[in-house]
Amino acid sequence: MGKNEKRLVESILFSTSKPVSVNEIKETTSLTPNKIKKILDELIEDYSVKRKNETSMEIVKAGNKYAMQVKKKYVEQSIMIAKPEINSNLLKTLTLIAFHQPLKQSNLRRMIGVKAYEHVDELATMKLVHTKKHGSTEMLTTTKLFPEYFGIDSTKPEDIKDFLIKKVSNK
Repeated sequence: MGKNEKRLVESILFSTSKPVSVNEIKETTSLTPNKIKKILDELIEDYSVKRKNETSMEIVKAGNKYAMQVKKKYVEQSIMIAKPEINSNLLKTLTLIAFHQPLKQSNLRRMIGVKAYEHVDELATMKLVHTKKHGSTEMLTTTKLFPEYFGIDSTKPEDIKDFLIKKVSNK
């Protein structure tokens, strides 16, 4: 296995914002699936064993896909600089939570359907929403990262609500 092939696969993992499959890597590189799997195994070994204490990155397998990501212990600091991208459906859910906070997850589910659970999990992973057990449901609020992400000068729910009303009325 050549160093260039290994660097090529590594660069694909680094540059993509979502996990990629062996077939997706194959389409881009023309390498065989077996060669790609060997390279991925070697990269995982490099990042998790050989260079474990030398890097803040790791390569993980998620189902049948692979991703390069920041190690959990560095996520909190790095997310403050590298803001995650938010797709429009997720942004709508986040806006509902911010506007109605504190909001029961069961009420959010009534508003947008079962996708509420997936959206809340994703927003919590992005550190934009905080969840707290509340009986048989969760109570949802925005985190301190939310106003920083959107350039809001306050963390108070009423100020966030006012900001959102102004944004909507300006459109």
